[in-house]
Amino acid sequence: MSIIGIAIGIATIVALGLITAGMEDSVQSTFNEGGAEITVTNATNLGGASALLNSSLIGDLKNVTNVSDAVGQLSARESNQSFMRSGGSNFATTVYGINASKLNLVGISKVNGSIYNEDSFEVIMGSRYADLNNLSVGDNLSFLGHDFKIVGIYETGSMMMDNGVYTSLTKLQNISDTDKVSSILVKTSEGVNDTIVSQNIKDKYGNLSTLTSEERSSMLNEVISILDAASLAISGLAIIVGAIGVVNTMVMTVYERTKEIGVLKSIGWKSRKILKMILGETLVITTLSGIIGSAFGILVAEVGVKLIGTKGFSLVYTPRTFILAFGITFIVGIIGGLYPAYKASKLAPTEALRYE
Repeated sequence: MSIIGIAIGIATIVALGLITAGMEDSVQSTFNEGGAEITVTNATNLGGASALLNSSLIGDLKNVTNVSDAVGQLSARESNQSFMRSGGSNFATTVYGINASKLNLVGISKVNGSIYNEDSFEVIMGSRYADLNNLSVGDNLSFLGHDFKIVGIYETGSMMMDNGVYTSLTKLQNISDTDKVSSILVKTSEGVNDTIVSQNIKDKYGNLSTLTSEERSSMLNEVISILDAASLAISGLAIIVGAIGVVNTMVMTVYERTKEIGVLKSIGWKSRKILKMILGETLVITTLSGIIGSAFGILVAEVGVKLIGTKGFSLVYTPRTFILAFGITFIVGIIGGLYPAYKASKLAPTEALRYE
């Protein structure tokens, strides 16, 4: 029971560690795709058509110092949309409109199939989105009263990006009855400080809000830090619960073996040797717990990822995860075994031999 109790805590720590490391890797891959470094939006309005930006701003931003390129992006959302393919699920979907030649600015570089034509009802979608909704190249997607043909599936390695749907900016503007954009993606020159460029844009256009890739990464890393903190809290709980279980088991073991310990002391075993014996047995129990818990944690994480269908997301195995797990295991062993071992080492041989 002690082994099971500790193993459950270790399994949780390992599973969380693998998932957290995977999320960190996914975040890093998102910002290492060579996409736009700055996202520009309307700072004065929070939603609706009034939050859109005039397309003329795209040309203006291209002329800002140290800006190498800029492209407009429009997002449209439809609730309760349904897929033409049988088996599709009903939920709100967001489709992004962007010039096909500028897809690299959102991190899309490789497409399985082809890229949509600017004057056609065609879309490309992320591999995760396609898998979750049982869609493939050649199927149709019904959106805002129009049927779009899926011509390509892309994969970036980022869970967020691989859950997107993209089409022609002009076509999405036409069916959305607007000539504006939701945001403007800005690519800065090589070796330039993105924060300085971002500040220059805000200084020149007071009604614009900017978000750099570093700021976006920092926000996501804060979420990951919360997961790390939760993992550490669970680790602490595992130490407490595990130590209590080990103490209980080893104390009962000492009581049951009182006469045996008395015999060992009577034939010359020193208190130190008795102490080492009980501590050693405790460490064996906790080491087994660590091995079983680590294996179970890996299994749970792997099966969970496959069941959820998180294509584009993979677990990341780092030494830190397993060092933490086994470090906690040995801490539990030492804490849980000290008192029973000390108690056993202090037993008087004569009293121990009389114990029934």
